[in-house]
Amino acid sequence: MLSVDQLKPQDFVGLSSAAAAELAAKVLQHIGQQSQQITQQGQQIELQAQAIEFRDAKIASITFELRRLKARQFAAKTERMNAEQRQLFEETMAADQADLQAQLEALKAAFKVPHTTADADTPRKPKRQALPEHLKRVDHHHEPQNTTCDCGEVMVRIGEDVSERLDIIPAEFFVHRHIRGKWACKCCQTLVQEPVDPQIIDKGMPTAGLVAHTTVSRFVDHIPYYRQEQINARSGVHTPRSTLASWSGQAGAALLPLYAAHREFVLGCAVVHADETPVAMLDPGAGKTKRAYVWAYARGGFDVSPGVVYEFCLGRGAKYPLEFLKGWSGTLLSDGYGVYEQVLRQETRVGAACFAHARRKFDELVKDNLSPVGTQAIQRIAALYQIERQVKGLTAEDRLAIRQSSSKPLCEDLHVWLRLERQRVPEGSATAKAIDYSLNRWEALTTYLADGNVQIDNNHLENLIRPWAMGRRAWLFAGSELAGQRAAIVMSLLQSAKLHGHDSWAYLRDVLTRLPSHLNSRIEELLPHRWQPQP
Repeated sequence: MLSVDQLKPQDFVGLSSAAAAELAAKVLQHIGQQSQQITQQGQQIELQAQAIEFRDAKIASITFELRRLKARQFAAKTERMNAEQRQLFEETMAADQADLQAQLEALKAAFKVPHTTADADTPRKPKRQALPEHLKRVDHHHEPQNTTCDCGEVMVRIGEDVSERLDIIPAEFFVHRHIRGKWACKCCQTLVQEPVDPQIIDKGMPTAGLVAHTTVSRFVDHIPYYRQEQINARSGVHTPRSTLASWSGQAGAALLPLYAAHREFVLGCAVVHADETPVAMLDPGAGKTKRAYVWAYARGGFDVSPGVVYEFCLGRGAKYPLEFLKGWSGTLLSDGYGVYEQVLRQETRVGAACFAHARRKFDELVKDNLSPVGTQAIQRIAALYQIERQVKGLTAEDRLAIRQSSSKPLCEDLHVWLRLERQRVPEGSATAKAIDYSLNRWEALTTYLADGNVQIDNNHLENLIRPWAMGRRAWLFAGSELAGQRAAIVMSLLQSAKLHGHDSWAYLRDVLTRLPSHLNSRIEELLPHRWQPQP
Protein backbone atom coordinates (compact mmCIF):
# COMPACT_ATOMS: atom_id res chain seq x y z
CA MET A 1 0.00 0.00 0.00
CA LEU A 2 1.38 3.33 -0.98
CA SER A 3 2.00 6.00 1.65
CA VAL A 4 -0.39 8.92 1.56
CA ASP A 5 2.58 11.26 1.23
CA GLN A 6 3.67 9.43 -1.96
CA LEU A 7 0.28 9.30 -3.75
CA LYS A 8 -0.01 10.60 -7.29
CA PRO A 9 -3.17 11.29 -9.37
CA GLN A 10 -2.59 8.21 -11.61
CA ASP A 11 -2.66 5.97 -8.51
CA PHE A 12 -6.45 6.43 -8.32
CA VAL A 13 -6.97 5.02 -11.87
CA GLY A 14 -8.35 1.50 -11.96
CA LEU A 15 -9.24 1.33 -8.28
CA SER A 16 -12.53 -0.15 -7.19
CA SER A 17 -15.06 2.10 -5.52
CA ALA A 18 -14.36 0.53 -2.12
CA ALA A 19 -10.60 0.90 -2.44
CA ALA A 20 -10.97 4.47 -3.72
CA ALA A 21 -13.22 5.36 -0.77
CA GLU A 22 -10.75 3.84 1.70
CA LEU A 23 -7.86 5.71 0.11
CA ALA A 24 -9.82 8.98 0.10
CA ALA A 25 -10.59 8.54 3.79
CA LYS A 26 -6.89 8.12 4.55
CA VAL A 27 -6.10 11.21 2.51
CA LEU A 28 -8.69 13.24 4.42
CA GLN A 29 -7.35 11.93 7.73
CA HIS A 30 -3.82 12.86 6.72
CA ILE A 31 -4.96 16.34 5.69
CA GLY A 32 -6.64 16.76 9.09
CA GLN A 33 -3.47 15.74 10.92
CA GLN A 34 -1.41 18.17 8.88
CA SER A 35 -3.92 20.94 9.55
CA GLN A 36 -3.68 20.24 13.28
CA GLN A 37 0.12 20.32 13.15
CA ILE A 38 0.01 23.60 11.26
CA THR A 39 -2.30 25.04 13.91
CA GLN A 40 0.03 23.92 16.72
CA GLN A 41 3.05 25.32 14.91
CA GLY A 42 1.20 28.61 14.45
CA GLN A 43 0.47 28.73 18.17
CA GLN A 44 4.13 28.03 18.98
CA ILE A 45 5.25 30.75 16.59
CA GLU A 46 2.81 33.16 18.22
CA LEU A 47 4.11 32.27 21.69
CA GLN A 48 7.70 32.70 20.54
CA ALA A 49 6.83 36.04 19.00
CA GLN A 50 5.26 37.14 22.28
CA ALA A 51 8.32 35.96 24.21
CA ILE A 52 10.64 37.83 21.85
CA GLU A 53 8.46 40.92 22.15
CA PHE A 54 8.50 40.66 25.96
CA ARG A 55 12.26 40.13 25.94
CA ASP A 56 12.90 43.12 23.70
CA ALA A 57 10.60 45.30 25.80
CA LYS A 58 12.27 44.18 29.03
CA ILE A 59 15.76 44.77 27.66
CA ALA A 60 14.73 48.15 26.30
CA SER A 61 13.20 49.08 29.67
CA ILE A 62 16.29 48.09 31.65
CA THR A 63 18.59 49.79 29.15
CA PHE A 64 16.52 52.95 29.43
CA GLU A 65 16.73 52.86 33.23
CA LEU A 66 20.50 52.44 33.03
CA ARG A 67 20.83 55.39 30.69
CA ARG A 68 18.60 57.52 32.92
CA LEU A 69 20.66 56.65 35.99
CA LYS A 70 23.85 57.61 34.20
CA ALA A 71 22.26 60.83 32.99
CA ARG A 72 21.22 61.66 36.54
CA GLN A 73 24.71 60.91 37.76
CA PHE A 74 26.37 63.37 35.44
CA ALA A 75 23.57 65.93 35.56
CA ALA A 76 23.43 66.20 39.37
CA LYS A 77 24.68 69.64 40.39
CA THR A 78 26.08 70.46 43.80
CA GLU A 79 23.58 73.25 44.38
CA ARG A 80 20.59 70.96 43.76
CA MET A 81 21.17 68.85 46.85
CA ASN A 82 23.24 69.06 49.98
CA ALA A 83 26.22 66.84 50.73
CA GLU A 84 24.24 64.20 52.64
CA GLN A 85 21.56 64.01 49.93
CA ARG A 86 24.26 63.75 47.27
CA GLN A 87 26.02 60.94 49.12
CA LEU A 88 22.77 59.01 49.62
CA PHE A 89 21.86 59.55 45.96
CA GLU A 90 25.22 58.25 44.74
CA GLU A 91 25.00 55.16 46.95
CA THR A 92 21.46 54.41 45.81
CA MET A 93 22.33 55.02 42.18
CA ALA A 94 25.33 52.67 42.34
CA ALA A 95 23.19 49.92 43.88
CA ASP A 96 20.39 50.45 41.35
CA GLN A 97 22.78 50.44 38.42
CA ALA A 98 24.40 47.19 39.56
CA ASP A 99 20.95 45.67 40.09
CA LEU A 100 19.72 46.62 36.61
CA GLN A 101 22.96 45.52 34.97
CA ALA A 102 22.69 42.11 36.64
CA GLN A 103 19.06 41.79 35.52
CA LEU A 104 20.03 42.71 31.97
CA GLU A 105 22.84 40.16 31.82
CA ALA A 106 20.61 37.44 33.29
CA LEU A 107 17.86 38.25 30.82
CA LYS A 108 20.20 38.11 27.86
CA ALA A 109 21.65 34.83 29.08
CA ALA A 110 18.17 33.30 29.56
CA PHE A 111 17.06 34.25 26.06
CA LYS A 112 20.50 33.58 24.57
CA VAL A 113 20.69 37.06 23.09
CA PRO A 114 23.95 37.48 21.16
CA HIS A 115 26.19 40.44 21.99
CA THR A 116 25.47 43.30 19.60
CA THR A 117 27.77 45.93 18.21
CA ALA A 118 26.41 48.39 20.75
CA ASP A 119 27.49 46.05 23.54
CA ALA A 120 30.97 45.80 22.08
CA ASP A 121 31.23 49.59 21.80
CA THR A 122 30.30 50.12 25.45
CA PRO A 123 33.25 51.77 27.22
CA ARG A 124 35.14 49.35 29.38
CA LYS A 125 35.05 49.82 33.13
CA PRO A 126 38.15 51.41 34.65
CA LYS A 127 40.77 49.02 35.90
CA ARG A 128 40.11 47.89 39.44
CA GLN A 129 42.41 49.43 42.01
CA ALA A 130 44.95 47.05 43.48
CA LEU A 131 44.22 45.77 46.96
CA PRO A 132 46.36 47.40 49.68
CA GLU A 133 49.73 45.77 50.25
CA HIS A 134 49.43 45.77 54.04
CA LEU A 135 46.49 43.34 54.02
CA LYS A 136 47.22 39.77 55.06
CA ARG A 137 47.36 37.35 52.13
CA VAL A 138 46.09 33.77 52.34
CA ASP A 139 47.44 31.77 49.41
CA HIS A 140 45.40 29.02 47.76
CA HIS A 141 47.40 26.92 45.30
CA HIS A 142 45.60 25.27 42.42
CA GLU A 143 47.54 22.76 40.32
CA PRO A 144 46.34 20.08 37.87
CA GLN A 145 45.96 16.62 39.41
CA ASN A 146 47.76 15.07 36.47
CA THR A 147 50.83 16.79 35.01
CA THR A 148 51.60 14.08 32.48
CA CYS A 149 50.63 14.87 28.91
CA ASP A 150 48.53 12.50 26.80
CA CYS A 151 51.66 11.82 24.76
CA GLY A 152 53.40 10.47 27.86
CA GLU A 153 55.78 13.38 28.45
CA VAL A 154 55.97 15.06 31.90
CA MET A 155 54.78 18.69 31.75
CA VAL A 156 56.98 21.57 32.94
CA ARG A 157 55.57 24.46 35.03
CA ILE A 158 56.20 27.63 33.00
CA GLY A 159 54.43 30.24 35.10
CA GLU A 160 51.29 31.10 37.02
CA ASP A 161 48.32 33.42 37.07
CA VAL A 162 47.49 35.18 40.33
CA SER A 163 44.06 36.66 41.11
CA GLU A 164 43.05 38.33 44.37
CA ARG A 165 39.65 38.52 46.05
CA LEU A 166 38.87 40.56 49.15
CA ASP A 167 37.45 38.82 52.21
CA ILE A 168 36.68 39.84 55.79
CA ILE A 169 36.46 38.31 59.24
CA PRO A 170 34.09 40.24 61.53
CA ALA A 171 35.57 41.86 64.64
CA GLU A 172 37.39 39.16 66.53
CA PHE A 173 37.59 39.38 70.31
CA PHE A 174 40.57 37.91 72.09
CA VAL A 175 41.87 37.95 75.64
CA HIS A 176 45.20 39.23 76.91
CA ARG A 177 46.44 37.05 79.77
CA HIS A 178 48.97 38.79 81.99
CA ILE A 179 50.79 36.20 84.08
CA ARG A 180 52.95 37.81 86.75
CA GLY A 181 55.12 35.37 88.55
CA LYS A 182 55.55 35.55 92.31
CA TRP A 183 59.10 35.18 93.66
CA ALA A 184 59.78 34.76 97.36
CA CYS A 185 62.86 34.51 99.54
CA LYS A 186 62.42 31.79 102.15
CA CYS A 187 65.21 33.27 104.20
CA CYS A 188 63.96 36.86 104.68
CA GLN A 189 60.31 36.30 103.74
CA THR A 190 60.47 38.77 100.79
CA LEU A 191 57.96 38.63 97.91
CA VAL A 192 58.81 40.09 94.49
CA GLN A 193 56.29 40.50 91.68
CA GLU A 194 56.06 42.80 88.67
CA PRO A 195 53.52 45.61 89.23
CA VAL A 196 50.40 45.92 87.10
CA ASP A 197 50.81 48.39 84.23
CA PRO A 198 48.54 51.43 84.55
CA GLN A 199 45.40 51.17 82.45
CA ILE A 200 42.89 53.70 81.20
CA ILE A 201 40.22 51.78 83.14
CA ASP A 202 41.89 50.56 86.30
CA LYS A 203 40.91 47.01 87.31
CA GLY A 204 38.52 46.94 84.40
CA MET A 205 37.89 44.30 81.77
CA PRO A 206 38.66 46.24 78.56
CA THR A 207 42.04 47.12 77.12
CA ALA A 208 42.75 50.50 75.58
CA GLY A 209 42.11 48.92 72.17
CA LEU A 210 38.57 47.85 73.09
CA VAL A 211 37.79 51.21 74.69
CA ALA A 212 39.09 52.95 71.57
CA HIS A 213 36.99 50.67 69.35
CA THR A 214 33.84 51.41 71.36
CA THR A 215 34.52 55.14 71.34
CA VAL A 216 35.34 55.32 67.64
CA SER A 217 32.25 53.27 66.79
CA ARG A 218 30.16 55.75 68.74
CA PHE A 219 31.67 59.08 67.72
CA VAL A 220 33.15 58.39 64.28
CA ASP A 221 30.94 55.65 62.85
CA HIS A 222 27.91 56.93 64.81
CA ILE A 223 26.82 53.48 66.00
CA PRO A 224 24.64 53.77 69.13
CA TYR A 225 25.59 51.68 72.16
CA TYR A 226 22.57 49.39 71.85
CA ARG A 227 23.64 48.42 68.33
CA GLN A 228 27.22 47.85 69.48
CA GLU A 229 25.82 45.57 72.15
CA GLN A 230 24.02 43.54 69.48
CA ILE A 231 27.11 43.41 67.26
CA ASN A 232 29.30 42.18 70.11
CA ALA A 233 26.69 39.59 71.07
CA ARG A 234 27.09 37.95 67.66
CA SER A 235 30.64 37.10 68.72
CA GLY A 236 29.39 35.65 71.98
CA VAL A 237 30.59 38.61 74.08
CA HIS A 238 28.10 40.19 76.48
CA THR A 239 28.70 43.95 76.75
CA PRO A 240 25.61 45.77 78.06
CA ARG A 241 25.09 49.21 76.61
CA SER A 242 25.52 50.71 80.07
CA THR A 243 28.97 49.14 80.26
CA LEU A 244 29.93 50.45 76.82
CA ALA A 245 28.74 53.92 77.81
CA SER A 246 30.76 53.71 81.01
CA TRP A 247 33.92 52.87 79.07
CA SER A 248 33.43 55.86 76.76
CA GLY A 249 32.71 58.08 79.75
CA GLN A 250 35.98 57.17 81.44
CA ALA A 251 37.85 57.64 78.15
CA GLY A 252 36.33 61.11 77.74
CA ALA A 253 37.40 62.08 81.25
CA ALA A 254 40.95 60.87 80.61
CA LEU A 255 41.15 62.89 77.37
CA LEU A 256 40.17 66.18 79.03
CA PRO A 257 43.78 67.43 79.57
CA LEU A 258 44.61 66.59 75.96
CA TYR A 259 41.50 68.45 74.81
CA ALA A 260 42.59 71.56 76.72
CA ALA A 261 46.02 71.46 75.07
CA HIS A 262 44.41 70.91 71.67
CA ARG A 263 42.18 73.93 72.19
CA GLU A 264 45.23 76.11 72.82
CA PHE A 265 46.80 74.75 69.66
CA VAL A 266 43.76 75.59 67.52
CA LEU A 267 43.53 79.11 68.96
CA GLY A 268 47.23 79.61 68.31
CA CYS A 269 46.44 80.28 64.66
CA ALA A 270 46.04 83.84 63.39
CA VAL A 271 43.08 82.76 61.20
CA VAL A 272 40.22 80.87 62.82
CA HIS A 273 36.98 79.59 61.27
CA ALA A 274 33.84 79.56 63.44
CA ASP A 275 30.41 78.01 63.00
CA GLU A 276 27.66 76.37 65.05
CA THR A 277 25.03 73.67 64.56
CA PRO A 278 22.03 72.59 66.66
CA VAL A 279 21.97 69.28 68.52
CA ALA A 280 19.04 67.87 70.48
CA MET A 281 19.65 67.20 74.18
CA LEU A 282 17.44 65.08 76.39
CA ASP A 283 15.45 66.98 79.00
CA PRO A 284 14.28 64.27 81.44
CA GLY A 285 12.20 66.65 83.54
CA ALA A 286 10.08 67.70 80.59
CA GLY A 287 10.00 64.24 79.03
CA LYS A 288 11.31 65.52 75.70
CA THR A 289 14.40 67.01 74.10
CA LYS A 290 15.53 70.60 73.93
CA ARG A 291 17.87 72.36 71.57
CA ALA A 292 21.56 72.69 72.37
CA TYR A 293 24.42 73.77 70.13
CA VAL A 294 27.85 72.61 69.11
CA TRP A 295 30.23 75.46 68.36
CA ALA A 296 33.13 74.60 66.08
CA TYR A 297 36.43 76.41 65.66
CA ALA A 298 39.13 75.43 63.18
CA ARG A 299 42.54 76.67 62.20
CA GLY A 300 42.73 78.46 58.85
CA GLY A 301 42.02 76.34 55.83
CA PHE A 302 45.44 77.14 54.35
CA ASP A 303 47.32 76.27 57.56
CA VAL A 304 49.86 73.45 57.21
CA SER A 305 48.85 72.00 60.61
CA PRO A 306 45.06 71.77 60.52
CA GLY A 307 42.95 71.24 63.59
CA VAL A 308 39.37 71.59 64.77
CA VAL A 309 37.89 71.89 68.25
CA TYR A 310 34.23 71.57 69.25
CA GLU A 311 32.43 72.97 72.27
CA PHE A 312 29.04 71.74 73.44
CA CYS A 313 26.89 74.60 74.78
CA LEU A 314 23.33 74.97 75.98
CA GLY A 315 22.64 78.02 73.83
CA ARG A 316 23.56 80.09 70.81
CA GLY A 317 24.21 83.42 72.50
CA ALA A 318 27.29 85.57 72.15
CA LYS A 319 28.59 84.63 75.60
CA TYR A 320 29.73 81.23 74.36
CA PRO A 321 32.14 82.34 71.59
CA LEU A 322 33.20 85.33 73.70
CA GLU A 323 34.28 83.01 76.50
CA PHE A 324 35.89 80.46 74.19
CA LEU A 325 37.89 83.06 72.24
CA LYS A 326 38.97 85.05 75.30
CA GLY A 327 42.55 86.20 74.78
CA TRP A 328 42.65 85.29 71.09
CA SER A 329 43.52 87.82 68.36
CA GLY A 330 43.40 87.43 64.62
CA THR A 331 40.96 87.04 61.72
CA LEU A 332 37.67 85.26 62.41
CA LEU A 333 35.96 83.77 59.37
CA SER A 334 32.26 83.06 59.94
CA ASP A 335 28.81 83.29 58.40
CA GLY A 336 26.41 86.20 58.87
CA TYR A 337 25.19 85.24 62.35
CA GLY A 338 24.86 88.41 64.43
CA VAL A 339 26.64 87.24 67.61
CA TYR A 340 29.99 87.29 65.83
CA GLU A 341 29.72 91.06 65.61
CA GLN A 342 30.10 91.20 69.39
CA VAL A 343 33.07 88.86 69.19
CA LEU A 344 34.75 91.17 66.67
CA ARG A 345 34.40 94.36 68.67
CA GLN A 346 37.96 94.05 69.94
CA GLU A 347 40.45 96.03 67.92
CA THR A 348 42.80 93.06 67.69
CA ARG A 349 40.24 91.00 65.77
CA VAL A 350 39.25 91.23 62.11
CA GLY A 351 36.07 89.79 60.65
CA ALA A 352 35.90 87.82 57.41
CA ALA A 353 32.60 86.74 55.85
CA CYS A 354 31.75 83.70 53.77
CA PHE A 355 31.25 84.25 50.04
CA ALA A 356 29.51 80.87 49.79
CA HIS A 357 26.69 82.15 52.01
CA ALA A 358 26.35 85.24 49.84
CA ARG A 359 26.23 83.08 46.74
CA ARG A 360 23.48 80.88 48.20
CA LYS A 361 21.19 83.89 48.50
CA PHE A 362 21.46 84.45 44.76
CA ASP A 363 21.18 80.73 44.05
CA GLU A 364 17.79 80.75 45.78
CA LEU A 365 16.66 83.43 43.31
CA VAL A 366 17.72 81.22 40.41
CA LYS A 367 15.96 78.14 41.79
CA ASP A 368 12.70 80.03 42.28
CA ASN A 369 13.12 81.88 38.98
CA LEU A 370 12.56 85.19 40.77
CA SER A 371 15.11 87.46 39.11
CA PRO A 372 17.83 87.42 36.42
CA VAL A 373 20.04 89.21 38.94
CA GLY A 374 20.70 85.85 40.61
CA THR A 375 22.16 84.30 37.47
CA GLN A 376 24.44 87.25 36.78
CA ALA A 377 25.63 87.38 40.39
CA ILE A 378 26.46 83.67 40.39
CA GLN A 379 28.46 84.06 37.19
CA ARG A 380 30.45 86.94 38.66
CA ILE A 381 31.14 85.05 41.89
CA ALA A 382 32.14 81.97 39.88
CA ALA A 383 34.96 84.00 38.33
CA LEU A 384 36.29 84.70 41.85
CA TYR A 385 36.18 81.01 42.74
CA GLN A 386 38.00 80.14 39.52
CA ILE A 387 40.92 82.28 40.69
CA GLU A 388 40.83 80.60 44.13
CA ARG A 389 41.19 77.19 42.53
CA GLN A 390 44.30 78.40 40.72
CA VAL A 391 46.01 79.83 43.84
CA LYS A 392 45.09 77.01 46.22
CA GLY A 393 48.54 75.40 46.31
CA LEU A 394 50.59 78.61 46.33
CA THR A 395 52.24 80.40 49.23
CA ALA A 396 50.36 83.11 51.11
CA GLU A 397 52.48 85.82 49.46
CA ASP A 398 51.87 84.54 45.92
CA ARG A 399 48.20 84.03 46.70
CA LEU A 400 47.87 87.60 47.93
CA ALA A 401 49.63 89.00 44.86
CA ILE A 402 47.32 87.18 42.44
CA ARG A 403 44.25 88.19 44.42
CA GLN A 404 45.28 91.83 44.31
CA SER A 405 45.89 91.76 40.57
CA SER A 406 42.99 89.52 39.47
CA SER A 407 40.33 89.14 42.19
CA LYS A 408 40.26 92.70 43.49
CA PRO A 409 39.15 94.29 40.17
CA LEU A 410 36.40 91.67 39.84
CA CYS A 411 35.20 92.38 43.37
CA GLU A 412 35.13 96.11 42.72
CA ASP A 413 33.07 95.57 39.57
CA LEU A 414 30.74 93.23 41.49
CA HIS A 415 30.29 95.83 44.23
CA VAL A 416 29.41 98.58 41.75
CA TRP A 417 27.02 96.29 39.91
CA LEU A 418 25.25 95.20 43.13
CA ARG A 419 24.72 98.80 44.23
CA LEU A 420 23.31 99.69 40.82
CA GLU A 421 20.95 96.69 40.76
CA ARG A 422 19.82 97.47 44.30
CA GLN A 423 18.43 100.79 43.09
CA ARG A 424 16.37 99.01 40.43
CA VAL A 425 14.61 96.40 42.57
CA PRO A 426 11.62 97.11 44.85
CA GLU A 427 12.12 97.37 48.59
CA GLY A 428 11.43 94.19 50.52
CA SER A 429 11.70 91.87 47.51
CA ALA A 430 13.70 88.65 47.58
CA THR A 431 16.22 90.17 45.18
CA ALA A 432 16.68 93.18 47.43
CA LYS A 433 17.31 90.94 50.45
CA ALA A 434 19.88 88.88 48.54
CA ILE A 435 21.74 92.02 47.43
CA ASP A 436 21.56 93.59 50.90
CA TYR A 437 23.09 90.47 52.42
CA SER A 438 26.26 91.04 50.38
CA LEU A 439 26.34 94.84 50.55
CA ASN A 440 25.93 94.89 54.34
CA ARG A 441 28.91 92.54 54.73
CA TRP A 442 31.02 93.77 51.85
CA GLU A 443 34.04 94.76 53.93
CA ALA A 444 34.08 91.35 55.62
CA LEU A 445 33.47 89.53 52.33
CA THR A 446 36.55 91.14 50.79
CA THR A 447 38.86 90.64 53.79
CA TYR A 448 40.44 87.69 52.00
CA LEU A 449 41.78 90.09 49.34
CA ALA A 450 44.15 91.64 51.90
CA ASP A 451 45.37 88.42 53.56
CA GLY A 452 46.70 85.43 51.69
CA ASN A 453 46.03 83.16 54.69
CA VAL A 454 42.27 83.79 54.64
CA GLN A 455 39.95 81.65 52.52
CA ILE A 456 37.13 83.03 50.41
CA ASP A 457 34.48 81.06 52.32
CA ASN A 458 33.80 79.03 55.44
CA ASN A 459 33.33 75.71 53.62
CA HIS A 460 36.44 74.34 55.32
CA LEU A 461 34.71 74.34 58.71
CA GLU A 462 31.30 73.38 57.33
CA ASN A 463 32.87 70.14 56.14
CA LEU A 464 34.40 69.58 59.58
CA ILE A 465 31.09 70.16 61.36
CA ARG A 466 29.28 67.67 59.12
CA PRO A 467 30.01 64.65 61.38
CA TRP A 468 27.68 66.19 63.96
CA ALA A 469 24.90 66.38 61.40
CA MET A 470 25.50 62.71 60.54
CA GLY A 471 25.72 61.73 64.18
CA ARG A 472 22.47 63.32 65.29
CA ARG A 473 20.66 61.25 62.69
CA ALA A 474 22.08 58.09 64.26
CA TRP A 475 22.00 58.74 68.00
CA LEU A 476 19.21 61.38 67.72
CA PHE A 477 20.14 63.36 70.84
CA ALA A 478 22.74 63.91 73.55
CA GLY A 479 21.72 62.32 76.81
CA SER A 480 22.94 65.22 78.97
CA GLU A 481 25.12 68.31 78.94
CA LEU A 482 28.04 66.23 80.20
CA ALA A 483 27.47 63.68 77.44
CA GLY A 484 27.52 66.45 74.85
CA GLN A 485 30.74 67.86 76.27
CA ARG A 486 32.31 64.40 76.25
CA ALA A 487 31.32 63.96 72.61
CA ALA A 488 32.89 67.32 71.81
CA ILE A 489 36.14 66.27 73.48
CA VAL A 490 36.40 62.96 71.66
CA MET A 491 35.32 64.25 68.26
CA SER A 492 37.69 67.24 68.44
CA LEU A 493 40.67 64.91 68.77
CA LEU A 494 39.50 62.23 66.34
CA GLN A 495 38.46 64.64 63.59
CA SER A 496 41.77 66.48 63.93
CA ALA A 497 43.62 63.16 63.77
CA LYS A 498 41.74 62.41 60.56
CA LEU A 499 42.90 65.74 59.10
CA HIS A 500 46.49 64.56 59.60
CA GLY A 501 45.86 61.21 57.95
CA HIS A 502 45.85 59.16 61.16
CA ASP A 503 43.65 56.11 61.60
CA SER A 504 41.12 57.03 64.29
CA TRP A 505 41.34 53.73 66.14
CA ALA A 506 45.12 53.48 66.00
CA TYR A 507 45.50 57.05 67.27
CA LEU A 508 43.01 56.74 70.12
CA ARG A 509 44.27 53.31 71.16
CA ASP A 510 47.84 54.56 71.44
CA VAL A 511 46.80 57.71 73.27
CA LEU A 512 44.67 55.80 75.79
CA THR A 513 47.52 53.35 76.32
CA ARG A 514 50.08 56.06 77.02
CA LEU A 515 47.97 58.58 78.92
CA PRO A 516 47.94 56.84 82.34
CA SER A 517 51.73 57.09 82.62
CA HIS A 518 52.37 60.14 80.40
CA LEU A 519 53.73 63.32 81.96
CA ASN A 520 51.40 66.33 81.81
CA SER A 521 54.36 68.49 80.88
CA ARG A 522 54.69 66.48 77.64
CA ILE A 523 50.99 66.23 76.84
CA GLU A 524 51.55 68.06 73.52
CA GLU A 525 53.30 64.97 72.17
CA LEU A 526 49.92 63.22 72.03
CA LEU A 527 48.15 65.98 70.08
CA PRO A 528 47.03 64.90 66.59
CA HIS A 529 49.47 67.19 64.76
CA ARG A 530 52.46 65.88 66.75
CA TRP A 531 51.50 62.29 67.43
CA GLN A 532 53.77 59.56 66.16
CA PRO A 533 52.82 55.88 66.47
CA GLN A 534 54.91 53.79 68.79
CA PRO A 535 57.42 51.52 67.01
